Amino acid sequence: MRACRGQYVSAILARLLNVQDIPLALTLAVMSGVLILGLAIPFTVIPLLALDLLGDAQKVSEFYLVAGVIGLGGAFVVPALIDRFGRRWISIASTIFIVAAAIMMPSRTVWALYLGTILYTFGFFAIDIAINVAIMERVPRKTFVRFEAVRMACLGAGFTLGPWLGVFITDKIGLWSPFFLMGSLTTLVCIYALAKGFVVDRKTMGGAHSNPLRFIPRFLRQPRLKLAYVLALFRSSWWNIFFIYAPIYCVENGFSDEDAGLVVSMGAAAVMFAPLWSRMGETMGMRRFLALGYVSTGVFALVMAAFSHMPTVGVALLIMACVCASWLDAVGNSPFVRAVKPHERAEMMSLYTTYRDVGRILPQSAFSVILLVFPLPAVFVVTGAGMLTASWFTRYIPKRY
Repeated sequence: MRACRGQYVSAILARLLNVQDIPLALTLAVMSGVLILGLAIPFTVIPLLALDLLGDAQKVSEFYLVAGVIGLGGAFVVPALIDRFGRRWISIASTIFIVAAAIMMPSRTVWALYLGTILYTFGFFAIDIAINVAIMERVPRKTFVRFEAVRMACLGAGFTLGPWLGVFITDKIGLWSPFFLMGSLTTLVCIYALAKGFVVDRKTMGGAHSNPLRFIPRFLRQPRLKLAYVLALFRSSWWNIFFIYAPIYCVENGFSDEDAGLVVSMGAAAVMFAPLWSRMGETMGMRRFLALGYVSTGVFALVMAAFSHMPTVGVALLIMACVCASWLDAVGNSPFVRAVKPHERAEMMSLYTTYRDVGRILPQSAFSVILLVFPLPAVFVVTGAGMLTASWFTRYIPKRY
């Protein structure tokens, strides 16, 4: 009886979210959301811990730069590892790395912070590739935009709850607690994905293509893939900057750590409305919708920098910028999925997902220098200008999207 009731509720929810014709849509979306919740729980804890151990925002930028460069190097190794061992074993190894990071990072030492963050970054990158390829194999390309909106809503729920929850349980229980929860949720997703057969134990790339450097030329010869990468890079850069520097801005302006976590969660909460934004995007068309999102985010970021001396106003403007950035997440990875050839999904996905690491490396490279000369609000000036620049690239999105 309960099983029938659960299936009935799932069917109603799928119909409301306009994914009733996509098999396993809610299951895959929720699984992604739980994985992101595990990733997001230490999002505010790590930069605040780094600020406490390293001393100032400029050194935090250097820390994320080092971790990002090493993480990007690891990203290029993942395809070769998948080719050698298969996706199942890579998912298991990734989970072990994340659990190892969860054990190291509460020790409050600089070496554990660096090594733990590297394992954390690489582990989530590798398991995310396995999960994303599994999703792309099961969701038809023509319905992917609708599915992606629901998936992004689930990711938004994880990003909303995670940053605040991480700081809250750190304050109430101890520094070990958010990392314990991070490792537990990742392990749960890994076990579930393997048990349900979503992550299959087969090699997907083949020996000739196990090195991503070999198919960079093929990626660059496809203008729509390059466009999808650039758009995703700017989107990822915004959220990386927000998750790192928003809590630092809050703490340096008199807010508590828990308040900082709450601000980050409130900023991420708008992503939960991705299905609603997606319907708005269908009316406007992807090109105009993304252009509006990038321009609006950039304008709010620049205005926030101008009013950064008024912390309450600055926080409110940051949250408004996040609402506009969430419009971009309603589209998510759809430009890539629409552009990639079916027989190249695994290879191109491993390259495409490096936008996350590059979206961390490029800003941190700039900010590690900029913050030597300028105060923290300069971060949001550069970020706002970058988002306005991104809006220029939307003109190349095909009209049929």
